[in-house]
Amino acid sequence: MIALVAMIALALAFDFINGFHDAANSIATVVSTRVLSPRAAVAWAAAFNFIAFLVFDTHVAGNIAKGVHAGDVTLTLVGAALVGAIVWDLLTWWWALPTSSSHALIGGLAGAAVVKAHGFAALDLPFFRKTALFIVVSPVLGMLLGALIMRLLMALFGNRSPSGIDRTFRKLQLVSAALYSLGHGGNDAQKTMGIIMMALVATGQLAKGSNVPLWVVLACHAAMGLGTLSGGWRIVRTMGMRITKLVPVGGFCAETSGAITLFLATKLGVPVSTTHTITGAIVGTGSVRKLSAVRWGVAGRIVWAWVLTVPGAAAISALSYELATVAGVAP
Repeated sequence: MIALVAMIALALAFDFINGFHDAANSIATVVSTRVLSPRAAVAWAAAFNFIAFLVFDTHVAGNIAKGVHAGDVTLTLVGAALVGAIVWDLLTWWWALPTSSSHALIGGLAGAAVVKAHGFAALDLPFFRKTALFIVVSPVLGMLLGALIMRLLMALFGNRSPSGIDRTFRKLQLVSAALYSLGHGGNDAQKTMGIIMMALVATGQLAKGSNVPLWVVLACHAAMGLGTLSGGWRIVRTMGMRITKLVPVGGFCAETSGAITLFLATKLGVPVSTTHTITGAIVGTGSVRKLSAVRWGVAGRIVWAWVLTVPGAAAISALSYELATVAGVAP
């Protein structure tokens, strides 16, 4: 029981770091356009991260919990997966790179499971294939929606004065930032729920296929909200200022298109990267003005970090599992 409690605590620590690392996803646009101060922005985002449990079903959590076959799940495997994800998140936070906590966790699960089973037999391959597909789909959809909404608003409001447009969209950006944070909390918090469900099923505390207990739902949303409230400031500048220069109407377009993508993915039960989604939306919005408005060198560096996230976290978790085996911890 002590080991299970420790594993749940480690999972909630990952959830906190996820919120901390991904705070930039929710607040970078609204801070860079000066609609909200940084302190007000993280409070706004954290509140909607938490109340997301009232809006979304736990389809994503259920799919994460089934990502590794139940017979292969042990507390050691879960712990190694979390260590891989946490270490990767902290490294990329230090490097100020907006990488995906979701894919770090999935990479961590895969790395530990492959080492334990000496191959890919332990993995639910259809789930991992769908997740891999959405590594591409979510940023592309965010980019297309961002460009489409931006063009539509330019056609509708093109004759209005810039100051009038700014005043209107400074207010509307509060709504779009809230919707994006709702989608962020709804998708990302469920990944930790799935991990805790794995641990509970592995120790016999829950039967396979059980619904997510309410205390797990509330704990995960609270941990994510507190992490967001702490704010990963090193990444905010990269997301909100280095990729492209945003004004309130651009921030509204990026957040709205990102929110639509996240709502869709969560409804489908697919764990997507909120980081990939909002980055694609920012690029799409910025490219409407002119392609040179996007700093493609920064965007390319971010993409390379995305490519390395799954194998990087998988390698760390695999090493963690091997060390646990050597130490006599792993079964």
